[in-house]
Amino acid sequence: MGKNNGTKSWAEKQVFTTGEAAEICKVSQQTIIRCFDSGRLQGFRVPGSRFRRIPRGELIRFMHANDIPTETLESAVKRILVVDDDPEIVELMQDVLGRDERFDVECASTGYDAGMLTQQLRPHLVLLDYMLPDINGNLVCKRIRNTPELAETKIIIVSGVVNQEEIEDLKQMGADAFIKKPFNLEQLRHTIEETLGL
Repeated sequence: MGKNNGTKSWAEKQVFTTGEAAEICKVSQQTIIRCFDSGRLQGFRVPGSRFRRIPRGELIRFMHANDIPTETLESAVKRILVVDDDPEIVELMQDVLGRDERFDVECASTGYDAGMLTQQLRPHLVLLDYMLPDINGNLVCKRIRNTPELAETKIIIVSGVVNQEEIEDLKQMGADAFIKKPFNLEQLRHTIEETLGL
């Protein structure tokens, strides 16, 4: 896989040279070597050589720790977390979005699960039901907004029981968009594309 298709090769690579890490982080190779040698960037040396290698997960951790955007490493696929306790809605969204090659869809049915998965996945977008069994969606929204490493995560609130005033409050809390239930799939897709800038 050549460099020509840029993003794709980085998206699938699991171990990087210091030169590649430097290119991805947009810093000099010397900077990466210094960080490696001082232990700020973990990795391993190729047996019998001076060559340093950096595993993907460690490079991502280093980039997050130093506020370096990780888009270059990510494929074009957007991670979406659907949070809803209505199995029919979850199934519908999984079906519609799962068939779209641009999306990778995970689901949660409680605020607690949503919190855990959001930390693990760092989704690009959370489709969040306002009324969850254990917690209100606005609290999940607030938690996401108070987590620095989720600063890029977009939030769309989905609900059938919210009035205009509450919608404004949710937007104040950090929701990027709102979809009223029952919704049609075209509207859902359009709102997702608009929110993710696709």
